[in-house]
Amino acid sequence: MTRRDKPYDIVIVGAGVVGCAVARKLSRYRVRIAVVEKEPDVSMATSCRNSGVLHSGINYEPGTNRARLSVRGNAMMDALCEELKVPIRRIGKLTIALDERDLPLLYKQREQGFENGVPGMEIMNREEMRRIQPGVSGILGLWTPTSAVISPYGLTIALAGNAYANGAEFFLSCAVESVDVRGDGAFIVSAVRHGKRETLVASALVNSAGLHADEVSRMLGVGGKEIYACRGEYFVLDKRLDGSIGTLLYPVPRPKDPGLGIHLTPTVDGNILIGPSADYISGGDREDYATTAPVMETLRREGRRLLPSLVAGDYIRNFSGNRPKTTPPEKGGNADFVIDEPLPGFIRLQGIESPGLTSAPAIAEEVRDLIGARIPLYEKENFIASRGGFTERFAELSMETKVELARADPDYGETVCRCEGVTKREVRDAIENPLGARSLKGIKYRSRAMMGRCQGGFCLPRIARMLREDYGRDIFGYMN
Repeated sequence: MTRRDKPYDIVIVGAGVVGCAVARKLSRYRVRIAVVEKEPDVSMATSCRNSGVLHSGINYEPGTNRARLSVRGNAMMDALCEELKVPIRRIGKLTIALDERDLPLLYKQREQGFENGVPGMEIMNREEMRRIQPGVSGILGLWTPTSAVISPYGLTIALAGNAYANGAEFFLSCAVESVDVRGDGAFIVSAVRHGKRETLVASALVNSAGLHADEVSRMLGVGGKEIYACRGEYFVLDKRLDGSIGTLLYPVPRPKDPGLGIHLTPTVDGNILIGPSADYISGGDREDYATTAPVMETLRREGRRLLPSLVAGDYIRNFSGNRPKTTPPEKGGNADFVIDEPLPGFIRLQGIESPGLTSAPAIAEEVRDLIGARIPLYEKENFIASRGGFTERFAELSMETKVELARADPDYGETVCRCEGVTKREVRDAIENPLGARSLKGIKYRSRAMMGRCQGGFCLPRIARMLREDYGRDIFGYMN
């Protein structure tokens, strides 16, 4: 058993986008932070399995955490992405009324937007909508220009890396087994890491465990707000279609729908996503990321309806992601985020589904304020605000810059992933990342190798050879 010789000020359970945003925010201060994550890398669950949409705030009931924090988080994203060198595209969104029955719900969204302080909204007729997106159907639309797309795993990795650079410690592949409160109010977190027990002591505990947040809460005797996993399935379309969709296109959501409906989403990387579906998972496996034949057929049918030029070869892969909902299947709809302090020093972040990505930096501010009421927070003079290192994609650089980099480092001159133009140096940087993650998914999300049309058919053998010959590692150890 390893007991850390110095207690931490704060332990954060969960290294998704919210947990990493909290870690990065708190790393501004002279406090000792530990982030505990059961997966071998950050952003391995809900935070890497979603549409990557930054929502404007029109979908949420005024006065709720979801409404307040999505608008605030959206407004924070440009500065945050500039600091962390994360691509963001403000492409706007059209929420479309397909027929007369949708009109009351569309106007309700506009009213919610007004109350929530969403800027720049505009009701558009069909002709006005088609100036934004040619060929769009529907009788009326609500335009929200602050809606955007981002790489959800790219943001999470950047937040984590910056928190690490500022002193936060990450315990990856570290599964929490129990949490207790000591007589003096300190939290004792017991976890298992590579078969060995880790015991961490902290003055404050932040529960950002996503799909398992209710389980962590129950370890401290805090019940209520049970998590129900709700699966969303997607298709990924080939980059041939990049530019076919210039904005986000959403149907008007129904009041009891567990999601916002199937739609087409352009990504910052040039692919288009079809999805997500929204189906509660029966059984006990909250991390069942299956894709199912009936839903895939529905997505194909919806994709052809929304983008008639689609052909069979445009579908390059499918995937799913699970939302941590607190509304049971029989009720449906969406509950508010749970952000509270049910025990002194225990910050509970539960049911953080959509718009959790959008809200992450604003949630981090809320947690900072709750922590600050218990622990003195003094800002560091040497806080590193900007993400260091090479963060651009080699394939997107000018030829002159590519030649210059390849002359300085021959690994930039060797392409490992042809589909995405990923170089050997970029794969090396992914393997050698300072957090020390060890999985193929970690390499994929950090470099985009294995994410192109052939889905690793060309590059996976080359990555396997690099792992074996250059690092002395077995590819099978990276298959988790």
